[in-house]
Amino acid sequence: MSGRLFGTDGVRGTANVHPMTAEMTLRLGQALAHVFRGSSGANRVLIGKDTRLSGYMFEDALAAGLCAMGVNVIQVGPMPTPAMAFLTADMRCDAGAMISASHNPYRDNGIKFFARDGFKLPDEVQERIEELVASEHLEEFRAAPEALGRARRIDDAAGRYVVFLKKTFPLDLTLEGLRIALDCANGAAYKVGPTVLEELGAEVSAIGVSPNGRNINEGCGALHPERLCEEVLAHRADIGIAVDGDADRVVLVTERGEIVDGDALLALCTRDLVEREELRGGALVATVMSNLGLELALREIGVRLVRTEVGDRRVVEEMRRGGYNLGGEQSGHVVFLDHNTTGDGLLTALQVLAVMKRRARRLSELAGGLTRFPQSLVSVQLPRRPAGELPGFERHVEAVKRELGERGRVVVRYSGTEPKLRVMVEGEDEARVRQLAAELADELRSAAAP
Repeated sequence: MSGRLFGTDGVRGTANVHPMTAEMTLRLGQALAHVFRGSSGANRVLIGKDTRLSGYMFEDALAAGLCAMGVNVIQVGPMPTPAMAFLTADMRCDAGAMISASHNPYRDNGIKFFARDGFKLPDEVQERIEELVASEHLEEFRAAPEALGRARRIDDAAGRYVVFLKKTFPLDLTLEGLRIALDCANGAAYKVGPTVLEELGAEVSAIGVSPNGRNINEGCGALHPERLCEEVLAHRADIGIAVDGDADRVVLVTERGEIVDGDALLALCTRDLVEREELRGGALVATVMSNLGLELALREIGVRLVRTEVGDRRVVEEMRRGGYNLGGEQSGHVVFLDHNTTGDGLLTALQVLAVMKRRARRLSELAGGLTRFPQSLVSVQLPRRPAGELPGFERHVEAVKRELGERGRVVVRYSGTEPKLRVMVEGEDEARVRQLAAELADELRSAAAP
């Protein structure tokens, strides 16, 4: 085996193509079992999945690898990623595994792991798992016949998560009188999403709740909220909620059919926590991709924006390190660390609904006030090597930064999943931003040419 297995969010790829094969998944299960048995005497691992056709294959392969090492397995079937984070800790499991490729099409799949505290694995643990998967000695750690693990399914996991979500909503409030349009992307939240909203009293019009193994994220969900916008207007809903395939991200739609992205959600939630004196650390944590407009809006209310590398795992790591309780990404991953350990689309929607109810205001009113700066993102095929090895390109980047000054940014980063360098330029003049991004891309291609 060659190359890294873990990317920015677990292992991911095309189903039945390396590394996302049944054989590799079995070895991942064996390695996970050995790593956690070695550190904490693990004997129970939770496995969940989204609604992809390949999920059945990977679920059984992962369970087989774990059982072969003497670890017992609990399978919960289709379940949102944030539910798996919560359940792993709530059920006192030694680790959790979520089989999902999140917002990707059904042909892709992936696996992300959680430690017993519900947080995603740190880099050093992922590296240890990779080493074991590549090792020729992994088979030496198999359990004796009398010590094999057992796999069993439970049926009450969804109910546990619904109860957890409801407890994050203020006890003195209900959703009575609200009409909500919900798009579950034909993914993992197709059951729990409508249930939690209806149990809190809302009238729910749900779409994207008929998974067939192949239609997850297909023209629906957080990546394609256009259909939800139509649903909101057609049913005169007070709000639209769209999650992605594993429900760890969310996009909201106002009663006017306007899309509210992650940056606007972060601004809204930050303002609310500030007003209630519940924002810890005086800062919001977001990635380098969040709009400069968010940073300036926060500055007006005395809140710092702490930026991290792309990926909600990086956001959470910084939140824990700095003692912050709110963070997220422009894509709609929002982390309320007082409630859960990872991005949670349904939980985020409930927090926004609570603000709407407390303040008796519409979402269109609450989500306003964020002036976005134009952004242009370009990707260039490039082998993974430091951009500093391309001095001409680096000089060009510095020149663009000087031109933009404090009213613009340039972000250069490698893709976590592809051999590409991504360049994002942000500034006040959209035409100039696009021109500068195109010039940097051309410079990069020329500098990288053999």
